[in-house]
Amino acid sequence: MEYEQLQNDDPEPMLGRAISQLWSGEMPTGDRTFLRALGQRVAERRKAQGLTQAELATRLGISQQLVASYEGGRRRLPVALLPALAQHLAVSVEALLGLTNGTGKRGPTPKFQRHLEQLSRLPRARQRFVLDMLETVLQQASR
Repeated sequence: MEYEQLQNDDPEPMLGRAISQLWSGEMPTGDRTFLRALGQRVAERRKAQGLTQAELATRLGISQQLVASYEGGRRRLPVALLPALAQHLAVSVEALLGLTNGTGKRGPTPKFQRHLEQLSRLPRARQRFVLDMLETVLQQASR
């Protein structure tokens, strides 16, 4: 049932329909459309990051089946999950929700971001070695 129709209806039957929808698992058309679009944006960003559903699920601490359900628009994504999801997909929550076009995002490219994450997991001695090499290459490039 559309939001405009619900606004014009008598509150008593409207409440009954809303409870009935919740109980039966029915989803209003507007919600379905929004969830499909959100799921599509999540899938596009996940693929752009080079992640599988399973990898994203592991990072978020949820199952791969839940990620698939969110991407398919079959389940509502919990609001509390949005910040972590946006962070792992290297996008703002606003862009994930479709409130911006996402082109204003600045920061490392997805591949570079993955390399930084891998670097942060190395032992300190190896991190120092990589940073020394990087500094040497950058110094030579600036000459």
